[in-house]
Amino acid sequence: MTAIRVVAIITAKPGQRDAVLQIARANIPVVLAEEGCLEYAPTIDAEGMGGFQTQFGPDTFVFIEKWGSVDNLKAHAASEHMKAYGAKTKDMIAERVIHVLSDV
Repeated sequence: MTAIRVVAIITAKPGQRDAVLQIARANIPVVLAEEGCLEYAPTIDAEGMGGFQTQFGPDTFVFIEKWGSVDNLKAHAASEHMKAYGAKTKDMIAERVIHVLSDV
């Protein structure tokens, strides 16, 4: 079984990133307890990286995730706590892009 990696790029409406992150952080312990969740962490642009970095910007954060299987990820996406997160944040999010990746 191959692990599945997810890069979820969330862009909040201007000035809403911290509010969305607060709601997301409250969900983290429940997600980490899900079957097959190997990694689930929100990240923002690192400071002081110089000219080689392409920044996402002040309204964007990125969840880095690793799941044991596709089925684990599908169960996560369909979970009640993720539906609740989506309902709480839908009016604060401008864009959401989800990349699901496998190792080569």
